[in-house]
Amino acid sequence: MITRIWHGWTSPENADAYEQVLYKEVIPGIEAKNIEGFQKIEVLRQEHQNEVEFVTIMYFDDLDAVKDFMGGDYKVAHVPAAAQKLLKRYNKRSEHYQLRKEQAY
Repeated sequence: MITRIWHGWTSPENADAYEQVLYKEVIPGIEAKNIEGFQKIEVLRQEHQNEVEFVTIMYFDDLDAVKDFMGGDYKVAHVPAAAQKLLKRYNKRSEHYQLRKEQAY
């Protein structure tokens, strides 16, 4: 399994609006692509003093599924215009890791 990890930061004033864009536009748009091998997406949020950090973790069966999602330059971040308008800064590229072990406790 491959995890695709991305970070973005927004102002405290825009954090809730950005989160709504994620849940109402970005994630449904990804799910609507019906990418074979896409498993799920998780959203993490952390409040900092002057900004709010968001991390998305997407799970795919393999790197081919990631490429089906993003194309040949699969490391490019997927940040639609509506999301970009609310972010102060964000990673332009996503990181990919091979999940070595998953265990419930």
